[in-house]
Formats: sequence, C-alpha cells, structure tokens
Amino acid sequence: RALLVRSRCLSSFLAIPAAPLAPAHCCCCCDVTCAAPPPDFFRLFRRHLRRDVSVCGSVRLQLERPRGGKAIILLLAKMLTKFETKSARVKGLSFHSKRPWILASLHNGVIQLWDYRMCTLIDKFDEHDGPVRGIDFHKQQPLFVSGGDDYKIKVWNYKLRRCLFTLLGHLDYIRTTFFHHEYPWILSASDDQTIRIWNWQSRTCVCVLTGHNHYVMCAQFHPSEDLVVSASLDQTVRVWDISGLRKKNLSPGAVESDVRGISGVDLFGTTDAVVKYVLEGHDRGVNWATFHPTMALIVSGADDRQVKIWRMNDVKAWEVDTCRGHYNNVSCAAFHPRQELILSNSEDKSIRVWDMSKRTGVQTFRRDHDRFWVLGAHPNLNLFAAGHDSGMIVFKLERERPAYAVHGNALFYVKDRFLRQLDFHSSKDVAVMQLRSGSKFPVFSMSYNPAENAVLLCTRASNLENSTYDLYSIPKDSDSQNPDAPEGKRSSGLTAVWVARNRFAVLDRMHSILIKNLKNEITKKVQVPNCDEIFYAGTGNLLLRDADSITLFDVQQKRSLSSVKICKVKYVVWSGDMTHVALLSKHAIMICNRKLESLCSIHENIRVKSGAWDESGVFIYTTSNHIKYALISGDHGIIRTLDLPIYVTRVKGNSVYCLDRDCRPRVLTIDPTEFKFKLALVNRKYDEVLHMVRNAKLVGQSIIAYLQKKGYPEVALHFVKDEKTRFSLALECGNLEIALDAAKALDEKGCWEKLGELALLQGNHQIVEMCYQRTKNFDKLSFLYLITGNLEKLRKMMKIAEIRKDMSGHYQNALYLGDVGERVRILKNCGQKSLAYLTAATHGLDEEAEALRATFDPEKETVPEIDPEAQLLQPPPPVMPLDTNWPLLTVSKGYFEGNMAGRGKGGQLAVDQLAMESTGTGGWEEDTELLLDEDGFVDAADGFGEETARATEEGGGWDVEEDLDLPPELELAGSGGGSSDGFFVSPSRGSSPAQVWCNNSQLPVDHLVAGSFETAARLLHDQVGVTNFGPFKNLFLQSFARGRSVFQALPCLPAMYGYLQRNWKDAGLKNGLPAVGLKLADLIQRLQLCYQLTTSGKFEEAVERFRTILLSVPLLEVESKQEIAEAQQLITICREYIVGLSMESERKRLPKDTLEQQKRICEMAAYFTHCNLQPVHMILVLRTAVNLFFKLKNFKTAASFAGRLLELGPKPEVGQQTRKILAACEKTPTDAHQLNYDMHNPFDVCAATYRPIYRGKPVEKCPLSGACYSPEFKGQICRVTTVTEIGKDVIGLRISSLQFR
Repeated sequence: RALLVRSRCLSSFLAIPAAPLAPAHCCCCCDVTCAAPPPDFFRLFRRHLRRDVSVCGSVRLQLERPRGGKAIILLLAKMLTKFETKSARVKGLSFHSKRPWILASLHNGVIQLWDYRMCTLIDKFDEHDGPVRGIDFHKQQPLFVSGGDDYKIKVWNYKLRRCLFTLLGHLDYIRTTFFHHEYPWILSASDDQTIRIWNWQSRTCVCVLTGHNHYVMCAQFHPSEDLVVSASLDQTVRVWDISGLRKKNLSPGAVESDVRGISGVDLFGTTDAVVKYVLEGHDRGVNWATFHPTMALIVSGADDRQVKIWRMNDVKAWEVDTCRGHYNNVSCAAFHPRQELILSNSEDKSIRVWDMSKRTGVQTFRRDHDRFWVLGAHPNLNLFAAGHDSGMIVFKLERERPAYAVHGNALFYVKDRFLRQLDFHSSKDVAVMQLRSGSKFPVFSMSYNPAENAVLLCTRASNLENSTYDLYSIPKDSDSQNPDAPEGKRSSGLTAVWVARNRFAVLDRMHSILIKNLKNEITKKVQVPNCDEIFYAGTGNLLLRDADSITLFDVQQKRSLSSVKICKVKYVVWSGDMTHVALLSKHAIMICNRKLESLCSIHENIRVKSGAWDESGVFIYTTSNHIKYALISGDHGIIRTLDLPIYVTRVKGNSVYCLDRDCRPRVLTIDPTEFKFKLALVNRKYDEVLHMVRNAKLVGQSIIAYLQKKGYPEVALHFVKDEKTRFSLALECGNLEIALDAAKALDEKGCWEKLGELALLQGNHQIVEMCYQRTKNFDKLSFLYLITGNLEKLRKMMKIAEIRKDMSGHYQNALYLGDVGERVRILKNCGQKSLAYLTAATHGLDEEAEALRATFDPEKETVPEIDPEAQLLQPPPPVMPLDTNWPLLTVSKGYFEGNMAGRGKGGQLAVDQLAMESTGTGGWEEDTELLLDEDGFVDAADGFGEETARATEEGGGWDVEEDLDLPPELELAGSGGGSSDGFFVSPSRGSSPAQVWCNNSQLPVDHLVAGSFETAARLLHDQVGVTNFGPFKNLFLQSFARGRSVFQALPCLPAMYGYLQRNWKDAGLKNGLPAVGLKLADLIQRLQLCYQLTTSGKFEEAVERFRTILLSVPLLEVESKQEIAEAQQLITICREYIVGLSMESERKRLPKDTLEQQKRICEMAAYFTHCNLQPVHMILVLRTAVNLFFKLKNFKTAASFAGRLLELGPKPEVGQQTRKILAACEKTPTDAHQLNYDMHNPFDVCAATYRPIYRGKPVEKCPLSGACYSPEFKGQICRVTTVTEIGKDVIGLRISSLQFR
C-alpha cells in the first residue's frame, strides 16, 4: 500500500503512503509519473508536494503546475515580433478588444498591463497571494477579472486602478477566468474539480458545474451560443449546455409565455447547466480546450503531446483529427481568428502552427531555454501573444504591409491574388489582372514601369535564398469583374526594380546585381559584395543598402556616386521631381537631396510605417499611431492620431490617401495648417504667413516656441491671447506699446520691473517713470528726475519722503535739489546739530548758523571748526530739462510689423493717452493737494505729460490747408535730397575684419581668431574628424585672445580693438588674414619639456602635455611644405608617446598574482618596445622588457631585447649588466611560455585594448593622430586625442593655404 513516484529528471524513487493502487497515470501538474493513484489522492498528493519534499536527503522535488509560465514571447524569422517583455513566468494573457493593451498575469502574483504598441508598462496590480493563472478583459466595460492560487476571483477596474470586489467559493487553485460576451457572467475553472458561473453585477455564484473528477484546467464560453467547453486532467473535454441558466436569468422585460415556461421547467427539476458531450480521446490530462470563433469545432491540447480537433452538431460530437509533432506536454492551443490555422505551444519550448484542412504542421518556432505555457489571440487584429518561462512576446504570423506602387494619379496594389488599380481622382477601384498562384508567401514589394505598363512583384520566403520575383505585362483591356490571368515570368531573386524603360535590376541570392531585359534575360552582371537590398533611384541608378549605409550606384558606369550613413533602411520614398529622398528605417527617417547629402534626420520612439511627399515638398509619414510631417529643414511634428496603422500612398491638399492592413483604400482628412505655416516661414513667403496668421487658427505653445526659436516673436504676438505670453513676446520684440498693455492687464510687480528695464534701454523715460511709480521704487524715481532735469517733480519726491518719514530719502532729494536750507532743517530735526551748523556756515547761511551756534552748551559741547577751504556742494542746474523721450532713429518696420495692425499708436502716443486719462486736480501742481496712498505715494498716472495733454486738447485750433496745387517743377525740385519720407536713414553696417578673415580662409585657426567658433568647429570636424570639442575649449579661447590688440582712445569711452593681420602689407579692405600667435617652433620647444617628464617617469603628466601639443597642431598656420611635414612628424611623435606611456601606465596598474596576469604584463612591455621613441627612452623600455622576460623564463625573447638594447649604446654599467643577462639567455635559448607577441611579424598596437593588430588584419585609424584600432571601435572617440571619431572619412589636416591650391 505504497505509492511509487518516479521523477522524470531523477533516478531515485519517492515512497508515500497512499490508498489502494489504481491504473497508472501521468500527473502533469508535478512532472512525475504516478503509479496508480485513486481519484481522491491527487488533491492530497498535490498539497503534500506544494512545498519542497526531500528525497534521499540531498535531492529536492518541486511541484510545477502544468501551465505555470512566466512571460510572453515570439520566435523565429516569420513570426514577426512586435513587442517583448522580461518578467516572472506568465500564467495568463488577455488582449483588450479596442486599445493596444495586453494583460499578463505572472507566477509571482503580479498582474501587468502593457501597451504593446508604445512598448510601455501602463500599470501593475498586486493583490493576489501566489500565482495568478486566469485573466480576461471585459469586451465593453473598463473591467478585467483574475483568478489565482489564493482561491480568489478578483474583478478590477483599470480606470480606477483598483480591485472592485472579490468572489469567494472555490476550494482550490483557480485555473482560468473568462467574461461572457453578452451576459454579466464570469466563468471560472478550478482544481476543486468544479466550474462556476458568477454574476459580477450581483456578485454571487449563479451556477456550479460538476462532473469532472480531476483538476479542471480550462473552461471557456462559446462565442455566440449557450455552451461552455472545459478541459480536465481526467483526460476528457466536456461541452456543457447552459441555456437553462440563460432562460432563468431573463431580463424583467421577457414575454409572459416565456416566464410561464421557465417556471414549468423548474417544477420538473431541470438543472441550469447539463453536460451535452463528453469528448474522450486523449491518453493523458487535457490542459486546454476552446471553441472555433465561427465554426462548430473545438481544439484541445493535452499531456499526451497531441492537439485534437473535434466537430459537433446538435446531436453528437466526435474527433476529427489529431496533430502530432510536439514532444512534450501541449500547454495551450487556439484557432486563428481569420485563417484556417491552429496555433499550439508546449513545454517542449516550441510554438507550432498547423493547417486545419491538411492537419499538418506549417511552421515551428523554437526557443532555447524557455517552456511555453499560454497563448492569446487578439479578437480583431492579426496579433498573438505567447507566454514562457522568462518573458512575454506579442507577435504576428505574417507581414501585413500591402505591396503597392504609385504613378501619377494611379495606385497599383495587390489584394487577394489580384493586381488592382485605384484612380485617385475618380476613386474608381478595379482589378486589372489575376496573379499567378503557387507561392505560399504574400507579395513583399512592387515596382511599376509606366512606359511598358509592366510590373515586378517580389516575394520573400522565410529562407531568403528561396525568394522569387514575377514579371507581368498588365493587359490593356481587361474585364474588372473577371480579369485576365496573364502568364508571368518567374525567377529567383531577393528584389527586382526597374532601372530603365526596358531594363530592370535583380539582386540575386549571391548578392550580385543582374540587369535583365523584358524577356527576363540577363544583359549585364555587377558584383556588389556587401549589398543586401536595392531600391529605385531614377533611370540608370540604384540605391544599394549595406549594414550601415545607403549608396547611390550608377548601373551603367558600375561605380558609386555618393553614400550616406544610416542603418537598416527598410523603405525609400522619392519626391515627385526626384530632388529629395526619404530613407525610412525602423525608428528613424533621414531626408537627403539627389546627391544623397543628408538634410535632416528624425528619430522616433515607435516604428515608422510609411511615407509620401506632398506637392509642397513636405514629407508626410506614419508611425504605428500617428500621422506626422517633416520639413527638409528638420522641423517635424504630429498631424493627427491613428487608431490602427496605415500605409500612406499619396498626399494632396488636406487628404491623405492610404491603404489599411486589409488592403482597403482609405482617404483621411488632415489639417495641414501647422506644417504649411512653418514651410512658408522657412521659405520666407511672408505673404502666406500673414494670410495664415489672419485667417487660420494657429494656437498652442509649440507654434509660439517655434516662432521664438526662429526669430519671429512679432508674428506670434498677433494671435496670442494669453497676457503673460504676450508680455514676454513683446519684451523679446522690444515692442513697448504691447508690453505696456499687457503689464496693465497683469499688474504684477515683476512685469513692471521688466518693462522699466526695457523702456530704459530704449530711452522712453516716461514709461520708466510709470514703472517706478507702480513698483514704488522711490530711489530710482528720484534719480530719474535728477538726470532728466525735472526739478519740480524732484521737489515733490522730497515732500513725499518727508511725509513717509524717510529721513535718508528726504536728505538725498535735498542734496539732488541743492536745497541747503532744507538740509539744515533735516539735520537739526534728527538731532545732528553739529552737521546742521557746519552745513549752514559753509553755505553762507549766517543767520541760521548763529542761531544754531547759540544752542551749543560751552561746557558740554564743542562748536565744530569751519574748514576755510571747504567747497560748496551744489548740483549743476539743468540746462534743458528733458520733457520728451530720448530721440530714436527712424527705421523701416519689418514685414510683419508693417502689415499687421499694431495694438498701440507708438510710444509717445501711448503715454499721451495715459496722461489724458489721468485724474486728479492738477496732479503735481499743488503741493497741498497731493493724493497719497497709505505709503505716502502718489497715484502712478498722476501728472504724466501735462503739456502734451494740453496740446492735444488745443489740437483743433489750426486749420492749415495742405493740399495746394503747386507747379510740377517745384515738386520735382523739392524731392532732391535726403530720404523721401523726410527722416534719417542709418547707413548699412560694413563687414568687420573678423568677417573678412572668415570669408578669406579655410583654416580653422583663422576662424577661431575671428571669433567664429562654430565655423571653426565645422572645419575641424570635416578636416580631422573632431566630434568632442570639450578639450579644445582653452585652446580656442587662447587663439581668440591672441587675435586682437586693445587700446584706449579717449577717457570715459570703451576700449577699442585693433585687428592684427599677417598679410598687412597687401591686405586692403577685403583680403586680410589674421596674425596667428601659435607657432610651430613653440610646439617643438614644448616637446623638449615632454621628453624631460618622460625621462623622469611622470607618465600621466607627460601624456597630458603630449596631448596638448597634438591638439594644438590643427590650430597652426604655416607657410612652407617643409613646415607642413614637420607638423605631421610632430603628430606622429605625440601619438607614439601617448600610446606607449598610456600602455605602460596601464601595465603598472595590472595585478601580478596569476601566471596569466604576468604573461599579459610581459606582452604589454614587449609592445612598448615597438613604439617609435627617442633612444634614451627606448633604452629604458628595453631594460624593463629584458628584466620581465628573463623573470618569466622566456629567454629567447629576452635575448632579442638585450641585443636591441646593446645596439643603442647604453651607459657602461647598463651595458655590462645587459651582456650578463644575454649570456645567461643564450645558454637556454627557449621561451617557457607562449605569448601573444610575434617580433618578426609587423604589427600596430590597438590604442584601446593594447593588443597587436598584425599586418593584413582589418584596422581603423584616428583621422588626426593616425592611432590604430580594432574594427569594433569604429565610431567611438579616439583614446589618444580624446576629440576625434575613429574611422571617420575626412578631408585631412589643413594648416597652410598651400594645401588649398
């Protein structure tokens, strides 16, 4: 009476007391073979093994559930991966019916909600205790249901992001949970051998389905009928009829006869749900069963490694066929929603696709280490998901992009084995011919030839070498209802595109380009070894794609015309006039001109799907969820959002013609305002911009930010309503009128302060006065009245200060006014009797001085002495008080300012209007009638420009007739001089010497000295490949500082600059070149210091000095070819020392514990001896190498180093020691250890890895220093220079005008 359990992976046996033995059975949930357990035993056994069980004291057996799984994944070439995650094992999956979401329930109890289109985790739900196996979205409500090993069913609201309620009733693990498509029901299957139906509105269990005698692994509703299918480890699939439950739960509005009938049924005790069929045929436990969405079929998968198809009718159900091929338990199986296919996955780490009609395997996709546990199919889209041990993948079985070609007003596309033609104007869509059958793969791409009315259709196989193309001539007159099926010419080839009227190019499986004629005969063959795809590029040309670039290739001349770096281009879209091309890769777009020069590049976070050019030269493209635009200037943005991906075929006006994934032509309406506005602005079509500003609804911060960035804030001013934004834009434009209006509306202290600063810069002291008044800035206001000579208002400021009891301000205003009596009074009142006496006596107020003197107590106080040399402190009186604003030059307005109606009438008018609006009886006129606030301050607008206001009031008195009829000769004579408008026009500014220098030279240093750092950086990038300019900062600033002399012209004026020129004798106004302070001789002199540092062993400091010299070389200007050669030699010396010393520093940091580490140290010492160093340094290097190799017992190599050392003529004591070592080595001329060092094979040292690159091996070089690197470092920053890009194609070092001749 013992149960013997043998693990499949263990050789030992486990004996557990049990009931009498029953027939042998495989327990899929614990991965063990059980010899004869009785039905009741499974629960006891499983619970016993729910924890780890010790076997023989050392082996542990862990119970695993049959569909325990971890994540969701996709496999192999034809299974197109759309999204992948890494997580704990995934137990369940559910797609949302409308949104691009998927739920994944994990073995660790977490439920994840993912957006598979954006590849982001939206939310996590973690309330279950233990694995969550069942998960399902509701079809209409924002709900999902989950069931877990904690015996709980939870209903969640994903909008509220919480669990609404929990349903309790199951007594064991819950395997699956599903919503009914119509009724408020949830179906759950459990290890307690029951299936339950719950009403989630009343939150009660409405039905329990019993009958299985083992764990129920799966239960699902029929998509349209009152049926339930369930699968169990009792080896059966059961179909249940739940029509009784539906009738019992009829709505209150049911007809009377139906209600009577139901009550009659209940009288006879008929149950709500009955078993309709029991399907027996599997030899082991069944893990999954599901209905076909439309046909009367069921598919099931079981531990007997088989997938079975069952058919049913009203009377019976029977097995149709079995799909065999899996070699471990089948964990899940599902019908394809729209094709005659079945998908299944298994613990054998594979997903298999079966043909339903042939019952044969179509495809198999394997994974190396992960078992599959669950499958999910999207209800509407061609999307699937599969869960496995370590992640999740959402995938498609086949490519859904339609093959199409556009010519003129016609769109040709392939649909359902027909070539169809759509007329864009008339929207007439007809089938023009039927395609040849035979290929099981859809058409991948199409190329149309309008001259011959022929088409090339390319088909891609999963094995690329089996790809083919078909050449068809489209029939001229074809019946659209029953189109012809012309015989096409089929050949093998990856891609075929037209290159001429009667020639097309084919990329064959050997990656050669074959040129063929219309008879499909080869006329020419071109070898292009690295090409993996070809694209159309106009007559006679092709675009060739390799791993990281696109090349424009002339087929006739068999040569490359140009190339651009971009990785993995998938599609190429030419503009209508072939002047621009868009290169589309998975996540990037690059727009180039006809010569393949990059104009801009755009990166997208989600996949780029398609694109087309509109008639204005804007590229319209689609991603998975947006239609976007891109201007060739690089500006881009979103036009509208998409529910499902589309493929743009043509853009005209505000219509986008496209194909969806079902190959249905569609027309979408877009709003082109934003990109047309930006295009007009870029192209300087200001009339269009003006029209759009006046008539279009241009709103949004993005447009405002764009206008500010492009330098057109005045345009934004005319459609912005937000006062804060208007204020900041007006400040940027310098538009005081609009800024004043906005400041009044906002009335914030910060706005008035900013407006005051701007007005002061423009000399509008009247607005400055208002701003100081609004902000109650008394000190600045007093000083403003002082410098404008407004003594009357300055006196009022003094009175205000007295009322406010501001002694300091009061005294300061008295000083400004030169009012000695007031100052004496102030000093006397605040107790400064001595200062008051001195002030009165010094300024000649004798009576006041005597009165003050009499108040001094002779015994206690000393009367101060008066300085006979004292000078009167009296401010100069204003010669001409400034009543008006400072004069400004009149200049012509910009296009937009001139054409758009301004909100104000000019600065002066705005202030005059303010003066007219001011209230009060005389403003500043009567001292006794000052209207003060609690701070003792006047109203901001009081007394502002009274004279101007009066002039305005008197304005109607003059009646001068202006339109006199004068003789024509007088009119001509009067229009001779000056500007026609009668105002001064400022002269145009000439070119500065710095600008002339930039125009005359292509040397980077000349641009630096001129202060044009940007163009200097561009020249360094093009000439020597500099991409990291940080280390150049000090050198740039030094060069710039050397380019000017400074001298003082007149006192109190700013310093003036003198521009030093090296060709001052013949420079003139237009031919000047700057004098460069850095000389080649200076760098050679610095080199000696670097040698001294190297000799003294200060390697890191020496490397920095060498690098500074190296970076200074491109900033030289030399005059002879000999100096150019010396500069190149200087670069070589610096490179050799930097590489060698850096390698030696790295060697010294290495540990010496193991033999391998010691060998590596010796190798690096050996490589150092191959650097081209000065003899004194080479002696030191060779001595190090001799000692290290002698200690390692590599005597043969040590002897060679000793010989080289003696050839250099070292000091006598060094030579004597070396000869002793050489003699010892020659006794045993062998090497004890094999090293990665061959002294006889020339090599370069990789400056990154410090390993040899032997002659003949691929190598990449630094464009400035010439340092060598292994190919994997291409595109990285050079370790020697720290500024240049390894392997970059450049013009070369340019430091002399001789190099440009």
